Amino acid sequence: QVQLVESGGGLVQAGGSLRLSCAASGRTVSLYAMGWFRQAPGKEREFVAAKTWSAWSGTSTYYADSVKGRFTISRDNAKNTVYLQMNSLKSEDTAVYYCAAELGSASRRPEGVDYWGQGTQVTVSS
Repeated sequence: QVQLVESGGGLVQAGGSLRLSCAASGRTVSLYAMGWFRQAPGKEREFVAAKTWSAWSGTSTYYADSVKGRFTISRDNAKNTVYLQMNSLKSEDTAVYYCAAELGSASRRPEGVDYWGQGTQVTVSS
């Protein structure tokens, strides 16, 4: 069992920045790919970013095309925490952001996620 708790959402003007945090707990957190999805009103949940870690192959990082160059995902394995630094925010980034954990690799699909956080609202005003 893995528990995920997000923090850091809020209201920001277009062009501003926010950093989301996701604290994970559970005995085998290090085995999970960690990432972020988002869901805007009336839309399906979509992939944002993910980071995997393996003692054998190192780290891999994935981003949705819509956030490449603006968002950065990082992971602190010692703290079991994953972060999403969001810069140059746009109104279309407004959504509820969900932390996600997936055993093994990052499928980048909601159907592949094993555990979800409760979500945190990000609102970007234009």
